[in-house]
Amino acid sequence: MKILILGATGFIGSASLQRLLADGYIVTGLGRAVARARLRMPDAQWLTADLATMRTPEDWQPLVQGYDVVVNCAGALQDGLADDVAATQETAMLALYAAAKDKPSMRIVQISAPRGGAGAERAFLATKFRADDALAASSISHVILRPALVLGRNAHGGSALIRALAALPLAIPLVHAESRVETVALSDVTEAVSAAVANLMPDRSDLVLGHPERPTLAELVALHRQWLGLSPARVISLPAPLAGPVGLLADIAGRLGWRSPLRSTALAVMAGGVSGEDSAHAAVPFLSARQSLSSAPSGVQDLWFARLYLLKPLMIVGLSAFWLLSGLIPLLDLDAARRHFLRLMGEGPATAMTLLTCHADIVLGLAVLVRPWAKLALFGMLVLTAAYLASATLVEPELWLDPLGPLVKVLPSILLTLATLAILDER
Repeated sequence: MKILILGATGFIGSASLQRLLADGYIVTGLGRAVARARLRMPDAQWLTADLATMRTPEDWQPLVQGYDVVVNCAGALQDGLADDVAATQETAMLALYAAAKDKPSMRIVQISAPRGGAGAERAFLATKFRADDALAASSISHVILRPALVLGRNAHGGSALIRALAALPLAIPLVHAESRVETVALSDVTEAVSAAVANLMPDRSDLVLGHPERPTLAELVALHRQWLGLSPARVISLPAPLAGPVGLLADIAGRLGWRSPLRSTALAVMAGGVSGEDSAHAAVPFLSARQSLSSAPSGVQDLWFARLYLLKPLMIVGLSAFWLLSGLIPLLDLDAARRHFLRLMGEGPATAMTLLTCHADIVLGLAVLVRPWAKLALFGMLVLTAAYLASATLVEPELWLDPLGPLVKVLPSILLTLATLAILDER
């Protein structure tokens, strides 16, 4: 049997791909950037495509004809620089269904979300549910699976944020601390995908995947803190309106390509908790949140990840501010700034070189804030810093002994840039 997994580089998609390979199927993963996935999982076949551009049945015909089952693990939380929610979750899926209706043997396994909670009017859930309804109304063989909050060793999205909050020192500030959160282990999700692919679930099933125990958000964070091996910390329950400014900042970051789990859609969903208690659940035993965590004991790398997760945006913003200020401040006193260049060249070239370096700093400070440009900007920072240090050492070596340490103080920025590069990858 040949299986195509959409969103195969994501949290659920990559785990499902590995499970279906272990089941002995011929599996192809589809994603927008598959180079690293191809190296990590060489036993699978890989296709590079953006679902947001696959809007007509003709775009899907070659894939429909080549596979027996399509497992849709793709999704986008919110529109952003790299994401089009409606195109990915609804338009592309309707085009897939239109192409699949001409192949009676085709089965679609749809990974969706539980109904009945808060945030259903948001594009993330609304487009998913409309695609689900269209699939249910079609004649295509299908199974719809609705995982609650998925917990796995390779944390992603909301589960990564919970892990990061659990690692905060001293106290843990939480909005919606008393919201109930239904969870499911990633291993249970992949088990359900495997059963759906193997026709072990009734055709046209629509099932919630989640353990009946629904801890509060505060209790779930405490469980993660215990899993990380940290002593208990006080939870500070913050008023709900404080989520607004946080969501706004995260939404702005989303427009720049950063996929923060603190965006307004996620906060709106969490306001009502995560639960599928009013929907049909799969009649199989699931691991509870505590069991999910204890099944994969944490290591020091998990603690590092948790502590760095919320520091990462601060590191990027800090570097941006450093380079923007280093470019803007000299422009306030151009005569003083160009004195360093006047030792080597005439007045005109010195002015031009000063303006060039200032604008280079400003460009790098802005570029690092844009996700697709961030890596290149960080490398640019390293190269430009090395050039500054080398030229300053040749022209004014005495600056290394200056009591204010203008050159020595640049070295920590190099280390911060290298550290940011090391944790820049999201998947």
